[in-house]
Amino acid sequence: MSFIDHLEALRWHIIRSAIAVVVFATGAFLAKDFLFHDLILGPSRADFWTYRMFCKLGQAVHAPDLCLDKIGFVIQNREMSGQLTMHISTSFIVGLVLGFPYLFWELWRFIKPGLYPHERANSQGAVFFVSVLFIIGLLFGYYIAAPLSINFLASYTVDPTIENQIDLQSYLSTLTTMSLSCAFVFELPMIVFFLAKAGLITPEVMRLYRKHAIVVILIVAAVITPPDVSAQVIVTIPILLLYELSINIARVVGRNKVATLNQQLADNQGVA
Repeated sequence: MSFIDHLEALRWHIIRSAIAVVVFATGAFLAKDFLFHDLILGPSRADFWTYRMFCKLGQAVHAPDLCLDKIGFVIQNREMSGQLTMHISTSFIVGLVLGFPYLFWELWRFIKPGLYPHERANSQGAVFFVSVLFIIGLLFGYYIAAPLSINFLASYTVDPTIENQIDLQSYLSTLTTMSLSCAFVFELPMIVFFLAKAGLITPEVMRLYRKHAIVVILIVAAVITPPDVSAQVIVTIPILLLYELSINIARVVGRNKVATLNQQLADNQGVA
């Protein structure tokens, strides 16, 4: 294919992806009550699933402080068109999130014809695993990281006479940043998989720089969570587990590459 033909193919992949995002965004826009009352504003209420689970944990370990009676802030809108603008922008964000597996599939369809047969074979299931890790990370961010951040920031006061009246934009920014950050961080195993396939990283290097990686992980956890030690620990633990999983993935990839190379050498000797 010529360069123009590649651009034409890319254009249609982009068009189909845009249509998918618009379809999901339209559905989210029409489901306004569920989108905002149940989904977006869920972590702002004390009866949210995460808070109820922490309360049950507190009852089990005799720590009543883990139960929330109420969350000490009020969400408000200060602009005339603020709620309409927020409705549209939030629907678009939800459309991107729901359409992510399809978007990645379209990107993969564009890249796949340019790969060698063995590269295609080595990359089977990429769309599935990328989508699964994205969804798991998104759920972790929404149900664990975001509620902990919102609860900490809502309960923090410098003086009891000051009320927390949170702007809608600020609340949504915290929720989406936490959720999407975790979603992309959870893609670490797939990133390591492709880097190991390309020979750019090895398990030995990852083990050698494990201490440095832990420092980076702590910094990432501190950036995407509020200055609350418990929240940082809860976010850090799964990222560390993902790093250790990535080391094993790199080890398996390296072992398979060595086995394939040995098989090729054996076949060449047999032919000779």
